[in-house]
Amino acid sequence: MELWGPVAVELDVDAVQKKLHAPVRADVARMVKCALSLARPQAAFVPAYVEEKGDDEVVIAGKRFRSRVLRKNLDEVGRVFPTVLTLGEQLEAEADRSDMLERYYLDAIGNLILAEARLHFIRHLCAKFGLEKLSWMSPGSLQEWPIEQQRPLFELLNGVEDRLGVRLTDSCLMLPRKSVSGIYFPSETSFFSCRLCPRERCDNRKARYDEALVKEYGIEH
Repeated sequence: MELWGPVAVELDVDAVQKKLHAPVRADVARMVKCALSLARPQAAFVPAYVEEKGDDEVVIAGKRFRSRVLRKNLDEVGRVFPTVLTLGEQLEAEADRSDMLERYYLDAIGNLILAEARLHFIRHLCAKFGLEKLSWMSPGSLQEWPIEQQRPLFELLNGVEDRLGVRLTDSCLMLPRKSVSGIYFPSETSFFSCRLCPRERCDNRKARYDEALVKEYGIEH
């Protein structure tokens, strides 16, 4: 298992204010400064190889993952990068101590920091392993790849709790909450789980639902 970070990221206060629809820029600037000072973006990952491919499952480094979408995405892929990325506990602890409004700001800004950290991490993987483009899938992002698939992912990253402080709950949620997990893989085009998800209201949607693509992947909702 390899470690990356902690790294420093930056956020544009005006862009954050617009994203949050916040009326007072000074409040946003103060919360951004606070959040950036507490967040510690870092990741644990392991380069691994796809060993078997079934109709709707793949075996990666001895661990079986059941997902038709993941299987299709890895059709021409040999090496992948199972990853857990986190901001650590300090930002979350500060949000829990804050009043309702500041808790909302810190939580939303934390999500933006996490997204920016993930972009930094992707650039790191591309540079380190000579890759041009990476996409990723996260367990639980689609009904077709349920959150319980976190368990084999964490088994691949044995020791991640000791190294990053990230653990799974009995319901397969991650603590600290500002953590993301997934399998990164080389791809010629960007893959977004959003294109396969029919949920209409989602603040984190990155692409429109694509019914034709759903049929291509053979997904039933």
